[in-house]
Formats: sequence, structure tokens, C-alpha cells
Amino acid sequence: MTRWRRALVILIAGVLGLGALWFGGLVWFGASMPSAPAADSNPTDAIVVLTGGEDRLAEGLRLLAAGRAKRLFVSGVNPGVRKAELMRVAGVKQPGLAALVEIGQRANNTRGNAAESAAWLRRRGFTSMRLVTANYHMRRSMIEFRWALPKVRIVAHPVFPKPVNPGPWWRKGRALAIVAAEFNKYLIALLRPGGGPG
Repeated sequence: MTRWRRALVILIAGVLGLGALWFGGLVWFGASMPSAPAADSNPTDAIVVLTGGEDRLAEGLRLLAAGRAKRLFVSGVNPGVRKAELMRVAGVKQPGLAALVEIGQRANNTRGNAAESAAWLRRRGFTSMRLVTANYHMRRSMIEFRWALPKVRIVAHPVFPKPVNPGPWWRKGRALAIVAAEFNKYLIALLRPGGGPG
């Protein structure tokens, strides 16, 4: 076998090996997505909701109304959306509940959500929070939030949006695309300085 053919074989083997590792990681990532909220039902100082789905805010408001926290912070709200409009769309009619909600409008990605939320929690002097986001997004969110808030107790509280809900998500093309894209972002979060499973 000539030198260039041997190099080509090594290259192909390496690519196939990396592909197999990536696929195995994807299978693990999908299989280990949260299937239920955390068992920790103790109240926290705050609830933090990451924008990206109506079910997230609805669940955060439900937890707030149930007395699971003192305040709710919604991170990553579109700069053109006012709090009153957000509460109206969410169906909040109790002024007392709306008064406990604050919004952040600077974040445009998960790392920004963590930084924005961390600044808000520090201003409030809070030391515990319940994080509400989608099940497929939770693992990467926890990395970013633990990096930004190493001394804060964080309780994961996933919601289960369609189509990525508990069950055979890999059979649905859209769900597979969502999970694969999120897995790639998770790998990037792991590799950046300060990353890691936490």
C-alpha cells in the first residue's frame, strides 16, 4: 500500500471513528434528557424562566402562584415586548402575581441568559433558584448557570414541549433535528473554558 493510500485509510478511519463517537453521544444525550421535574419540591428564592416556548412561562407562573418562590425572572425577553404585554399574553390577571415577575431583555442565547439571570439574583441577594426551560435544553442550561452562579442552589425544572416530549423522539424528524442541534451546542459548552458537566 502506498503512503498516500495508507494516509487516506487512516483519515477515513478517523472520520468514521469520530462519527461513531458523535452518534453514541447523541444517543446518550437523547436518552438522558429529563423525563420529569426534579424531585426537590422545596421552595427556592427565585424561579428563572428562559424564553423560547409558551409552556416555559406558563409553568413558571404556575410555580410562582403555588408559592414555590418569592419572585420570577424571565430572561431573554424581546426588547420590544413590555412586561404588561407579556403578562397579558400569559393570561395573568392577578396584579399581585404580576408584581412578583421581572423581565430581562439583554440575553440572546443561553450563556447570556445565565449572565443576565446571575446579575439579577445577585442584586436581589438570592441564593437558590428553580430553572425552567425545555427538557432538551436543560443539560446545557445547567452548565451555563452553574458556571455563572457557582454558589447558588439550582433546581432543574424541565418542561416538555412538542415534539421533544418523553417517548420515541428519534422517530420524528423535527425532534431528531432539535436534539442533534442541541447536542452540538452542548459539546461546545463542554469544551469552552470553565465548561464541564458541573
